[in-house]
Amino acid sequence: MPADNAPVAGNLDDDDYPAYTMGRAADVLGITPAFLRAIGEAELITPLRSEGGHRRYSRRQLRIAARARELVDQGTPIEAACRIISLEDQLDDALRLNREMRRRLGEHGADT
Repeated sequence: MPADNAPVAGNLDDDDYPAYTMGRAADVLGITPAFLRAIGEAELITPLRSEGGHRRYSRRQLRIAARARELVDQGTPIEAACRIISLEDQLDDALRLNREMRRRLGEHGADT
């Protein structure tokens, strides 16, 4: 195999590798392709496209779609579910940054 092509097996642990077709993703999650298209249109997830233009989804995207499905099943409108998930992600990022800054300040305080 040429050096510029990563072996396919190397992608098995990659959460961002677009391994799932739309039909397979829908089957795995127990949802319809229309639901995947809807959360794509709401810009919650952006599937990659194959050379033929077909949507491909990663495991990370499947987890996000599953969370959206969970909220919709609880009665949340799809647009609101997408917004909630986006805000949850922003909160997670902010908390992670806060922890990192506190760690750095703690290290800096220990040096003085």
